Amino acid sequence: MPAALLYPLAALAEIVGCFAVWAWWRGASPLWLVPGMLSLALFAGLLALVEAGFAGRAFAAYGGIYIAASLVWMWAVEGQRPDFWDAAGAGLCILGAAVIILAPRAR
Repeated sequence: MPAALLYPLAALAEIVGCFAVWAWWRGASPLWLVPGMLSLALFAGLLALVEAGFAGRAFAAYGGIYIAASLVWMWAVEGQRPDFWDAAGAGLCILGAAVIILAPRAR
């Protein structure tokens, strides 16, 4: 599966898992932790599937996608529209992720 698909899926799984813990920490039922833990395990599994020469490189590139996905979550789930600076920062992060993961390297 290509990184262009794995990264957004991993980001969604991580955000859902972290949001579940965030909600529980702020008073939601402890039952939120069950899907949260499952989602975080799915995140780790998806990220491990990314074809990169080194884990650190895969994780670094993922960080840019995670930032953009977090802002989409903020808009879609939490109802807070990202502002210009959010979008500009996310764009820079995605560009950085693309440079890291798509750079031509000897294998």
